Amino acid sequence: MNIADEIGKLNKLKEEGALTEEEFQKAKASLLAKTDAPGEQFKKAVDGVATDTNMWGMFIHLSQFAGFIIPYAGLILPIVLWQIKKDESDVIDRHGKNVANWIITETIIAIALFVLTIVTFGLGGIVFFAFGIVAIVFPIMGGIKANNGEVWVYPMTIKFFKLDELAPPAGTPGSTPAPSAPPEVPAPEATEKPADDES
Repeated sequence: MNIADEIGKLNKLKEEGALTEEEFQKAKASLLAKTDAPGEQFKKAVDGVATDTNMWGMFIHLSQFAGFIIPYAGLILPIVLWQIKKDESDVIDRHGKNVANWIITETIIAIALFVLTIVTFGLGGIVFFAFGIVAIVFPIMGGIKANNGEVWVYPMTIKFFKLDELAPPAGTPGSTPAPSAPPEVPAPEATEKPADDES
């Protein structure tokens, strides 16, 4: 049975009084949601969580901690969230590029420190441990700043993705001033000719 038949049956139940209008609409929405592609279903679920740009920026930063629950999720989830939401806001795009730059940089540094730890017979482990703390603190700081409306660039990050500058709001220093009215040019003064005395 196809989707049109299912909706037809629901409509018939509504007309017979077995379903209220609200129940009909919910059942219809449920049927239509099943026809969406998996990617579209995921996007709808993500859109339902939050609409605020600052909140999405925070989610992108803090989603790096998903790796503590599911292996590699901390590398994949921030990128997926960024790709889904980047076209909706330049700010979200900047947060995504910032986090992607950090993830790549963090991976390179972690591999280098791991090799250093093996080569130095464990002496590099102290630096590796310190870097592990940094890898926890940076996403938290990025998430807090994002929630406050700031785009914080992680220190020590290699710029694989260029962070385009956001246009400052009108009226702030560095913004392009609004065009002003042309200056008024005074009208030429009429000169009065002295009246000729007739005498």
